[in-house]
Amino acid sequence: MTIQILMPALSPTMTEGNLAKWLKKEGDAVKSGDVIAEIETDKATMEVEAADEGRLGKILVQAGTQGVAVNTPIAVLLEEGEDDSALAKAAAPAPAAAPAAAPAPAQAASAPAPAAAPAAAPQASAPAHGGGRVFASPLARRLAEQAGLDLKAVTGTGPNGRIVKADIEAAKAGGTAKAVAPQAAAQAPAAAPAAAPAAAAPAPKAAGIDAKDLSDKLGMRYKAQPNSSMRKTISRRLTEVQQTVPDYFLAIDCELDALLKVRSDLNARSKDYKLSVNDFIIRAAALTLKKFPNINAAWSEEAILRYDHVDISVAVATPTGLITPIVKKAETKGLAEISNEMKGLAERARDGKLKPEEYQGGTFSISNLGMYGIREFAAIINPPQACIMAVGAGEQRPVVKNGALAIATVMTVSVTVDHRVADGAQGAEFLAAFKKLIEDPLSMLL
Repeated sequence: MTIQILMPALSPTMTEGNLAKWLKKEGDAVKSGDVIAEIETDKATMEVEAADEGRLGKILVQAGTQGVAVNTPIAVLLEEGEDDSALAKAAAPAPAAAPAAAPAPAQAASAPAPAAAPAAAPQASAPAHGGGRVFASPLARRLAEQAGLDLKAVTGTGPNGRIVKADIEAAKAGGTAKAVAPQAAAQAPAAAPAAAPAAAAPAPKAAGIDAKDLSDKLGMRYKAQPNSSMRKTISRRLTEVQQTVPDYFLAIDCELDALLKVRSDLNARSKDYKLSVNDFIIRAAALTLKKFPNINAAWSEEAILRYDHVDISVAVATPTGLITPIVKKAETKGLAEISNEMKGLAERARDGKLKPEEYQGGTFSISNLGMYGIREFAAIINPPQACIMAVGAGEQRPVVKNGALAIATVMTVSVTVDHRVADGAQGAEFLAAFKKLIEDPLSMLL
């Protein structure tokens, strides 16, 4: 029978994506693991791999289509021995993806969906393998390998029983995936049609003055640039923080002269790395956070979550918006490793090639605007993290040393802290300990 290729959920928060490009055309042979398309999420462009083998019979959603809801059929795969006549039945659900902007037609077009539910449910209620084959997303395979899990023992809740990230996390948590998989699979067909009208509904107007409405009334001329998925995500998350997180700000001045000398000496020793001031900042923050687990934390209604490892999100500006790739387990890495890893992450971020696991998560954020000459600023917390560090430019300033006026290279560093997680005194102690490492850089090499 034909196999529907669905719009994948490439991250836990993804509800829709843009189909940027097809890398296979109708009639091409497809093997499991082949990259068949590129999908644009709110943060990056991701490659989609085929979970099954066959021939690409029909493309239902054309390249360049935006706002395609997760689990919407985007193509039909013909199994071995099937010809194009099998496409007549398989192509029926295709209109559900097209009229996403019109709620009424979408409901009518989604009517055939329940017919597919009985076929999908049995697959999802059993482990996603047959005849020795295991169907799992590339991300799920990587996570399972890292966790030492046997995929054959994991129940898949994705399309056609495919194992996805959530299944791996559930298995790691203690086998709860088996208990919830049948229910999740049964609800999936009902949830998919509902997603299209929900995605098509106009977003509620933000509180305050409507810039477009006012500009139109006053006859002001402008060019409207449509908001990208990334821009919308940034807007939603930061608005949420400003409305829900009670935060406070602290700032401290750090002298950099000793650090700059150590940096210069280390860079002269090898061509295998080129350390930046930001690499020292990441290292110092990681070591300090291990001493202050109350800052390397997040708020939940049930408990404050104190993380075992320091995963530092570093803000990187890209042509489409801000993204925060993560240096994971930063407290275990030296300066050279942090430097080389950060260069690779930043390059992939600017090219839109980051994998979800490279930018999702994080326990603490750093935003550095020093290269733009900004002396000091206050950053907005990256939820659900409890703290973000804002780094200004290092510049020569007059300082008093031993009662005499002197000149030193000084950098102002500030933190924005979630008051629910850490009180002001705790934030101040953290910042003072960070300053001590920056001004005595040899201590962070031990």
